[in-house]
Amino acid sequence: MEPMILERVYIRRFRKEDWKDLYDYLSDPEVVKFEPYDIFFEEEAKEEASKRAQHKSFYAVCLKENDKLIGNLYLDQSAFDTWELGYVFNRKYQGQGYAIESTRALVDYAFTELGARRIIAMCNPDNHASWKLLEKLHMRREGHLKQNIYFKQDAMGNPLWLDTYLYGILKSEWRN
Repeated sequence: MEPMILERVYIRRFRKEDWKDLYDYLSDPEVVKFEPYDIFFEEEAKEEASKRAQHKSFYAVCLKENDKLIGNLYLDQSAFDTWELGYVFNRKYQGQGYAIESTRALVDYAFTELGARRIIAMCNPDNHASWKLLEKLHMRREGHLKQNIYFKQDAMGNPLWLDTYLYGILKSEWRN
């Protein structure tokens, strides 16, 4: 994929040199609060940047003005021409429209260039910013899955179950 140049940001593939900016936000407990992993330490961020540089499903979102990596997008194909969208952004750059600008462009790319028929996304119901972003993309809340997933366990080793909102949009809806 060639970099996608947008109004204020551009989207490109990850590079292993991105580890410092990746560490900047993945080491923030508030940023990873709803993610299936804990905060990253520097060595983990270096490894993760290298992995993402090799993985076709991760996209780096960078500011045009200074090339700073401010977040990442995830788009991965599953069955039946359905793709799953995900995103994580540096807290310093949240609430400024960068996420909607970049996710909108990636969804459009998926429908127009990748042959996606349907795009889905999942988020924790307590992550208001995330589901509001999905609704700004005109995705529909298709379900509220009760205690369907866990990432952590309590002191006794019991799963700490979480709910999930499921969102989706069809290519035919995106065009309209």
